[in-house]
Amino acid sequence: MKSLLSIFALLTVTASIFAAEPKRPNFLIIYTDDLGYGDVSTYHDSDVATPNIDKLAAEGMTFTQMRANCTVCSPSRAALLTGRYPDLVGVPGVIRTKPDNSWGFLKQGVPTLADELKKQGYATACIGKWHLGLESPNTPNERGFDHFHGFLGDMMDSYITHRREGNNYMRYNDREIDPEGHATDLFAQWAHQYICTRGAKKEEPFFLYLAFNAPHFPIEPPKEYLDAVKKAKPELDDKRAKNVAFVQHLDDAVAKVLKALDTFGLAENTVVYFGSDNGGSLPHAQNNDPWRDGKQSHYDGGLKVPFFVRWPGHIQPGSTSDYQGMNFDVFPTFVELAGGTPAADLNAVSLVPLFDGKPMPKKSRDLYFVRREGGQRYGGKAYQAIIRDGWKLMQNDPYLPLELYNLNEDPQEQNDLAKSNRQKFRELQQAMQKQIQAAGSVPWQ
Repeated sequence: MKSLLSIFALLTVTASIFAAEPKRPNFLIIYTDDLGYGDVSTYHDSDVATPNIDKLAAEGMTFTQMRANCTVCSPSRAALLTGRYPDLVGVPGVIRTKPDNSWGFLKQGVPTLADELKKQGYATACIGKWHLGLESPNTPNERGFDHFHGFLGDMMDSYITHRREGNNYMRYNDREIDPEGHATDLFAQWAHQYICTRGAKKEEPFFLYLAFNAPHFPIEPPKEYLDAVKKAKPELDDKRAKNVAFVQHLDDAVAKVLKALDTFGLAENTVVYFGSDNGGSLPHAQNNDPWRDGKQSHYDGGLKVPFFVRWPGHIQPGSTSDYQGMNFDVFPTFVELAGGTPAADLNAVSLVPLFDGKPMPKKSRDLYFVRREGGQRYGGKAYQAIIRDGWKLMQNDPYLPLELYNLNEDPQEQNDLAKSNRQKFRELQQAMQKQIQAAGSVPWQ
């Protein structure tokens, strides 16, 4: 009898331990392409309305001072998915179809966020734009994702035909497909379908990386969206009206994905991060207010991006943070929340303390940016920027002098102090030099 009681007691204690273990959250990244800080109405009044993105922000934490890891697509994605600066993983520039104008190759052996979460028992999926390799060994299924349904390439020449320079990069895992419909709608639909499958397997956590091509040019909103914007805001010129309609179409696609989490009972246990790979393109009438300049630029209009995280029951709704980090900080954050230990050599930093209402460690942190590019303006060279303690040293092409700004006093970057503060200039130049040297051993071809 005593032995039976002992066994019963042991089972009771064991059950209570497992019951006390927190359920691991699911993770959803919603990554947009060229969505400017000023084109999300969360941050200030605008001619574009993003009620669904705003609602996501209101239900979680809004970050006001986060930056993308690069001013263009591939490097930002490489950093987001590895937790390392892009030139340290072989992607200092854009990966393109033609080898003579391609400036990156994702380094083999570097674990992606999908790899790290799979170690913790997560199902992993990538839907939408990949842009980190067009063929083996750098397809999504070979870099940690169980499921891929999307576009291997960079921009689409049309959101309707889904071609890039005549190539069809649409894939279902490794199989070429040719779906019909607007790419934004397709990606939202495929994400909805994937979330549906996860609703039937709630015991297994998942990670979904949903990367929209929108609102990257060509600016192609569905006709009904453009007609509605022109009717509601007749004062807008045609270029701006198209962009407003394009973003509002994207906002509705985001709503469909978030609704799927609700429909299949997954919203309460899913951490949702919403962001953008870089600032908006000014020649295409995108808005990065109040920051200077836009895509391709190391002024903050090219770097500061929308950044929201929602986690019901854990992150205080309506909370804000002015922490100055970068998109790739999501990497160690998710690994930690999944029960893993982020690698010690990551450049990214976990944001978990902020979610708990605590301050980040006071250790000073450099933020480093790089882009390599071809053509007459860049000549295959790289240009860099670095931020330390509110000071930014930067250039916007490799043939221009470095500029120095005190962001605490001059957030719009109007007063170049490169000549008047040589001590700070040299300090940041030496820090930038170390970053350049660290990447020198990593091939990008």
